[in-house]
Amino acid sequence: MAKLLLKLQRYFRRKPVRFFSFIILYLTAGSLAFLHSSFAGESTETSKEPVAVETINGALVTQNPGLIGRVFKETPKPSRRYGPPWLKPASKDPSERGRVGSWSRALKGRSTRDQEESRAKYIGCYTDNTQQRALRGTSFFDYKKMTVFRCQDNCAERGYMYAGLEFGAECYCGHRIQAPNASESDCNMECKGEKNNICGGANRLTIFRLELSQESARRYGSAIFKGCFRKPDNVSFALPVSALIPNMTVDKCVDFCTEKEYSLAVLAGQTCHCGFPTLRFPLHEREDEQLCSQRCSGEEFESCGNDDYFVVYQSQVQDNRCMDRRFLPSHSKQLIALASFPGAGNTWARHLIELATGYYTGSYYFDGSLYNKGFKGERDHWRSGRTICIKTHESGRKEIESYDSGILMIRNPYKALMAEFNRKYGGHIGFASQAHWKGKEWPEFVKNYAPWWVSHTLDWLKYGRNVKVIHFEDLKHHLFSQMKKMVSYLGLAVSEDRLLCVEGQKDGNFKRSGLRKLEYDPYTPEMRRMIDGFIKKVDEALKMKNQTGVPEDYIPR
Repeated sequence: MAKLLLKLQRYFRRKPVRFFSFIILYLTAGSLAFLHSSFAGESTETSKEPVAVETINGALVTQNPGLIGRVFKETPKPSRRYGPPWLKPASKDPSERGRVGSWSRALKGRSTRDQEESRAKYIGCYTDNTQQRALRGTSFFDYKKMTVFRCQDNCAERGYMYAGLEFGAECYCGHRIQAPNASESDCNMECKGEKNNICGGANRLTIFRLELSQESARRYGSAIFKGCFRKPDNVSFALPVSALIPNMTVDKCVDFCTEKEYSLAVLAGQTCHCGFPTLRFPLHEREDEQLCSQRCSGEEFESCGNDDYFVVYQSQVQDNRCMDRRFLPSHSKQLIALASFPGAGNTWARHLIELATGYYTGSYYFDGSLYNKGFKGERDHWRSGRTICIKTHESGRKEIESYDSGILMIRNPYKALMAEFNRKYGGHIGFASQAHWKGKEWPEFVKNYAPWWVSHTLDWLKYGRNVKVIHFEDLKHHLFSQMKKMVSYLGLAVSEDRLLCVEGQKDGNFKRSGLRKLEYDPYTPEMRRMIDGFIKKVDEALKMKNQTGVPEDYIPR
């Protein structure tokens, strides 16, 4: 045996390549033997499993569930880092499904715990009386099973901003609170359907603000509640299609107008009208919802309006009057900037300008995700002259003087900094994680970006030529009038019907849902002192240019 080993040693010493080849062959043979034994050991188990057959693109595909389960058994499923809670898989437990009744359409698919934790914020205890209600929208009563969640869900589904509970069994909804505060001790009655929660008191309302109201909850099924409006002067011209519907419900009217391909579903008692927003019916002057409180004949808890005051919903039909866009027919010699600090709503403003003018906007940069979402001017060189205006976040005299004129978008720095931080760590419509907010990234970000907010604004006010200042907050709350000013500034004729179409399509593809809100204030007292000082500098600079200064809500007063 020793002689044999000695001969092998001498053999491989003379030919080292053969030695390594032998080792590789040995390891390969061992691996194959191991794999064979493992499959053989499981063949008896997998053979007992039924075989699943399905058709994919016309071809039969046979799957062995036992083998698939073995192969993927230990593969971890990716967790959802971002996104609203209702995107979580619905529970398969029948008892848990039963908790969310048929009246919960707006938040279908979410667990009760998710809904209660994220849908509303407690406002306080308020006075109420039968002659002048604090919340003047729809209402309903349940003297056996009323709960806080049921009231919140009912109001959210119908598109209201506030939900209030009274006498332990009454639920009231509305868009604004029209009554003074009361002592917290006055709201002392337990809910009829849950003994551990308070549902107001005698002539006292426990009121919640619905956090989802502006995004997904201001809906009825697939339609968005617009409000109560006075009957237009000429109904047949303002709303060209109408029908008398027995047992009227919101769903029936919305379905009828959707089938007729109109974006507005308008309820007037037993009559359903359809149309688009026009100057005859612009939806700018909302009336008190109590004027539209007549119940639907086919739905006990819904308001269907009457002959003089209409209830309006926006269907899922797209208003195409403002969707056409193209490049300028001839190259412009004037370069107009759309300047802003990052996070101040520049992309949103571009979306609005493109809808309002019908022309693409350009950019000093190139963002592939924006191009893929329809901003075709993103690919053009910023000096091409084919776009109506050019997005830029640049500051400094040389960069600013490259433009002949510019629109300067200014936003509350507290909101702009948070929006840009979310974009930086979560994408255009994503959110930064809690780890980023609570880690070193946020303080470092504020330290570097807050001074940029003030220097960017001051530079454009100082070096910019013919600068038009637009505050993000004004554009958000008075979109029609502000867009009218912007279109005129760009040197184009204003189409008011087109602007009404813009109002209906205002959100676009780059609006954050607003559903993932921080539960704490990320700004430290030191940060606030620094930012408040910057706000005062910008306010003074605006007033020096005969502007109105910053909006009042920039610094809490």
